[in-house]
Amino acid sequence: MRLLLTTFFVLCGSLSMAQEYWQQAVDYTMDVDVDAQNFQYQGTQKLVYTNNSPETLDKVFYHLYYNAFQPGSDMAVRIQNSPDPNTRFRINIDSLQPNEIGYLRIKNLQQDGVPLQPEESGTILEVPLAQPLAPGSQTVLTLEFEGQVPKLIRRAGRESAEGVALSMAQWYPKMAEYDFEGWNAEPYLGREFHGVWGNFDVTLNIDKDYTVAASGYLQEPEKVGHGYAENAKPKVRKGKIRWRFIAPQVHDFTWAADPEYIHDTHPGPNGVNLHFFYKNDPKIIDNWKKLQPKTAELMQFFNENIGPYPYKQYSVVQGGDGGMEYAMLTLITGTRKFGSLFGVTAHELAHSWFQHLLATNEMKHEWMDEGFTSYISTIAEDIILEENKRFPLEGSYRGYFYLANSGVEEPMSTNANRYAYNLAYERAAYSKGAVFLGQLGYVIGQKKLAETLKAYYQQYKFKHPSPNDFRRVAERISGLQLRWYLTDWTQTTNTVDYGIEELKAAGDQTVVSLKRYGAMPMPLDIWVVLKDGSQQIHHISIPLLRGTKENPYAIDWTVHKDWSWANPNYSLSLDIPKDTIDTIVIDPSFYMADINRDNNTYMAEPTGE
Repeated sequence: MRLLLTTFFVLCGSLSMAQEYWQQAVDYTMDVDVDAQNFQYQGTQKLVYTNNSPETLDKVFYHLYYNAFQPGSDMAVRIQNSPDPNTRFRINIDSLQPNEIGYLRIKNLQQDGVPLQPEESGTILEVPLAQPLAPGSQTVLTLEFEGQVPKLIRRAGRESAEGVALSMAQWYPKMAEYDFEGWNAEPYLGREFHGVWGNFDVTLNIDKDYTVAASGYLQEPEKVGHGYAENAKPKVRKGKIRWRFIAPQVHDFTWAADPEYIHDTHPGPNGVNLHFFYKNDPKIIDNWKKLQPKTAELMQFFNENIGPYPYKQYSVVQGGDGGMEYAMLTLITGTRKFGSLFGVTAHELAHSWFQHLLATNEMKHEWMDEGFTSYISTIAEDIILEENKRFPLEGSYRGYFYLANSGVEEPMSTNANRYAYNLAYERAAYSKGAVFLGQLGYVIGQKKLAETLKAYYQQYKFKHPSPNDFRRVAERISGLQLRWYLTDWTQTTNTVDYGIEELKAAGDQTVVSLKRYGAMPMPLDIWVVLKDGSQQIHHISIPLLRGTKENPYAIDWTVHKDWSWANPNYSLSLDIPKDTIDTIVIDPSFYMADINRDNNTYMAEPTGE
């Protein structure tokens, strides 16, 4: 009996430990020598790995992202075989020549001085450890690496279409994340990322003519000049300058370099220094100067509506292709018109919150990153540029409606690598993800949504939150139950579709027959306009919510009995004669993502003179 009781309590303790939140930690020290003419580099890496998990690890995994940019790679095959290829990669990877491919090669990998025997598989390096790593312990992994920057430009690459020499993202051997679901060591197919929190100390040795922009804080800027310090006299050694950056508490490190960069700084809110790196091209300089104070306004908006940006630096860097967010830095194309330049900056800056501070596993829940970012940046653009749109999220809703009617939609819980159609992935991540928040504001109220975003940030910054974590915050703030909403919207392709079937006179009352055509239930706001110009709001909740949101309208509303999900029909009784009704509209806010609004409105027949 004593043995049984001891086993029971040990098991309970283990289960309790497994349920507690934990995350691994890494500290990188890298010294890299760059051959800017041949687009190659070599370096050393020291990685201090802390196992904060409750499990003993007998192996680790590294990402070798640049190996994807080779003929025959998983990414090359995926692009060739996709029914709608990823347009982010416009070059046929199989056509790249040996001096154009990307690669990342590892040698002399050791654990605490003991040589290891890793096994490379495309973009993943599996490393059996010489000594298993117990819970709460650390180990030091050292290695040498050499890489070649691929000709292909998307997120990372060389010689972009706008002439930027080096866009260095996903460029180093990066430790894979180990979390409560195990190792996240999937091949890189050009989609999403998941990284380990830690500190980076990176030294780059590059030709003296190059200006470098990077994640982190430049150490001793007076030694490099290049706009970092006035009257600086760079110390040149063998034609190269050493640039050392320290990036604390981040889960990635990115840099870019070009000999023609203009480097400007602009004061941001809360003592943040904003840095801007762009080509010395007379056609774009005015737009980049105009962008700088607007970026400060964007950061202030996100500070107020999500939470304070915790670092003291952020850089906007011309490079790569399109736009891509990284720790303390974004790479964007720079020859755009100002509206587009501002828009992409807004989106990528918002990622600093919804990915680099709230580091959701993008491979599993990319919509929490891209969708939340699209939602908040769209609203920021509308306010800061004073566009005053009636419905700023119209583009996101339109994108989702297209997806819902495309016939190729897959649940948002689909692994980012596994979407059959690129269209389904893109619209799910960006459009449907943004609508998740827009529609949630309809369900719980916009004020409660705003409170939820702030509370979510405060509770989960510098962590890896899941969809359920966000749901629980929203439930706590709103007092409503939202499991049904998260399940239907993200784990199924169920749609919202309600309609007005008919109106029947019943003496001094009117009975409105409503029908649910879609499989996803929703609470309904119904706007009634009478012929005398007066207005009414009627609200029908659903039992799954276990409550009702606060009235968001400027007029009082009438709350009716709940509409059971099992019943597709509902009779709404109005205490007004039918002949007094001019118009009835289901969801006058347009935030409910009804895929067919043609039947959402009733209008009385015009009367003859």
